[in-house]
Amino acid sequence: MSRTKSALLGALVLLAGASGTAVAAVPADPAGIAAIPCTVDYKVQNQWDTGFTAAVTVTNNSAAKTSWAVKWAYAGNQKVTSGWNAKISQSGTAVTAANETYNGTLATGGSVSFGFNASYSGTNALPTSFTLDGMTCNVDDGSGGGGGGGGSDPSGRVDNPYAGAKVYVNPEWSAKAAAETGGSRISNQPTGVWLDRIAAINGASGSMGLRAHLDAALAQKGSGEEVVQLVVYDLPGRDCAALASNGELGPTEIDKYKTQFIDPIAAILADSKYASLRIVTTIEIDSLPNLVTNTGSRATATPQCDTMLANGNYVKGVGYALANLGAIPNVYNYLDAGHHGWIGWDDNFAPSATLFKQAATSEGATVDDVAGFITNTANYSALKENNFTINDTVNGTSVRQSKWVDWNRYVDELSFAQAFRNQLVSVGFNSGIGMLIDTSRNGWGGTARPTGPGATTSVDTYVDGGRYDRRIHVGNWCNQAGAGLGERPQASPATGIDAYVWMKPPGESDGSSSAIANDEGKGFDRMCDPTYTGNPRNNNSMSGALPNAPLSGHWFSAQFQQLMTNAYPPL
Repeated sequence: MSRTKSALLGALVLLAGASGTAVAAVPADPAGIAAIPCTVDYKVQNQWDTGFTAAVTVTNNSAAKTSWAVKWAYAGNQKVTSGWNAKISQSGTAVTAANETYNGTLATGGSVSFGFNASYSGTNALPTSFTLDGMTCNVDDGSGGGGGGGGSDPSGRVDNPYAGAKVYVNPEWSAKAAAETGGSRISNQPTGVWLDRIAAINGASGSMGLRAHLDAALAQKGSGEEVVQLVVYDLPGRDCAALASNGELGPTEIDKYKTQFIDPIAAILADSKYASLRIVTTIEIDSLPNLVTNTGSRATATPQCDTMLANGNYVKGVGYALANLGAIPNVYNYLDAGHHGWIGWDDNFAPSATLFKQAATSEGATVDDVAGFITNTANYSALKENNFTINDTVNGTSVRQSKWVDWNRYVDELSFAQAFRNQLVSVGFNSGIGMLIDTSRNGWGGTARPTGPGATTSVDTYVDGGRYDRRIHVGNWCNQAGAGLGERPQASPATGIDAYVWMKPPGESDGSSSAIANDEGKGFDRMCDPTYTGNPRNNNSMSGALPNAPLSGHWFSAQFQQLMTNAYPPL
C-alpha cells in the first residue's frame, strides 16, 4: 500500500475535527505558500517484507536551476539499491539524489520526478525533511495524486489501482496457456479480458461473459485488493487503418455503440456486488492516434480514417465511454496512447495529446474520468533499448537519422511513456495520471538478443546491430517473427508508470495469414501475410509476420511457443 508523509508549515494551523483527526487550515493570505522554496512529494508505492519502491517528485519554487540535488536521511536501516532518473548515492543514513545529464534544468515552478528501490528490515519510517540544493522543502501530502502512488482519497479511489493489489488471472486464457508444453511457467499471469464485440458482454461462443469474469475475480480476491483488467474495444469504424481487427459496427453506428455496448457494460460494472474490485478499463486501442497519423494529405492516410475524422464518432465514442465508465467509483479508465513507433515523431506527439484532451472532454467526460494512459497495447516495441540512445552519434551522424529510428525522438516505450505523460499533463490532464505499458510481447530475448552496440561502420550498423527489437520495421504489428514475452506484470516499476501489464493475452493471434471466412467482422489484412511487401505505413517493407496464423483473437500455438522461447527476462 502507498504511504505518504505530510510535513506542514508553521503557517498552517492544525485544527481538531469532530472526529478527533487533525485537519489543516490554509491561512487567508497565501503569500507564505509562495515563499516555500521547494516541495517534495515522497511516496512508497510498493512495499514487501525486505524492500520497497519509492517515487519522489520535487517542485522548485525558487530561481531556475541548471542542476540540482535533493537530500534526505532515514531513521532506520533503509538502503537504496537501484534508482532511475537521478544519480542516487548513500552514505550511512544520508541519501543524495542528483540530476542526470538530461534532466538538470528545473524551471521556477517546474517539477522533476525520480524513483528507486531500497531494502530495509524492521520498520520503514518515512523521511521527515528534505532539502533541494540546501534549501529546506515542504513535504507534500500527495493527496492530489502524483503519477503512480497508491494513496487513497475519501471516495475510496486510489492513485494507482495496481499498488498493493493482486491482478485477475483469466481462467480461460490460463487453461490455454497451461495446455501448451512449458506453458505452466506463465499460466498464472494476469492478462486483459477483451470486450471486443457486443456478444462478448454476455459471453460469445461458449466463452465467459463480463459477469462471469467479475464473479471469478471476486473468488480470486480473498481478503486483499484485486484488479480486473478489461479492454473496451468496439468503436464504430474500428481500426480504420487495419483490416484484421475491423469491428462489427459501421462508421455511423455511434448510437448502437452507446446503447448496446457501453451502457450494458456500465450497468454491470456499477453493480454493488463488484464494488470491492478495482476495475481497470483500457479504452479503445488503435483508435484516436489514427485520426492524427492516417488522415488528410499524409501518405499513410486511408479513406476509412478520413471518414472517422470527419464524422467525429471516434471522439464521441471515447468521450461517452470515459464519462459513463468513469462515473463508477471503482472503475479506472486508461486511454490508449499508441506506442513510440506510432506517435513518437514531432508531428504526431503534441497533436495526439491535444486530440486525447478533446476526446476526454466530450460527451460529458472530463479529465477526472481519466486515471491514465496505456502504451504498446498488443504491440512489440521494446521496453528499453540499452545499447544506444537517441542522443548518440556515429561518425557525426545522429541516431535519429538511422533507417530504424527515422527521426523519431524515442527509441523505446519507457522513455516515450514517461515523456508523453508529461505532454498529457501539459495539455490539461491531471498531474496524478499514471501510465501502463503492455509488455506481453516486447521482450525480444533468445539467442539473437544483442549484448552490446553494433559496429560503428555507420549509424545503421550501430543501431541495427544493437537494437533488441528485431522487427524489419517499427510499423510492423502483426504476429511478428522472433518476438518474446516481456517483463512480467508488476506494479509501480518506474517513475510515472502505474504498471507493466499483459493487456494482450500472449498466444492470441493479431490476424490471419490468409483470408478466412468468419462471422466476427474480421477482415484479411496483408500485414499479417508473411509474403506481403508492405505499404507506406511500414515504408514498403516485408511484413515480418508468422505464417499459418488464425483469425485475430484466436489461439495461435506456434506464436505462444515462440514467445516463451524468446522471453526476456528468460523464463
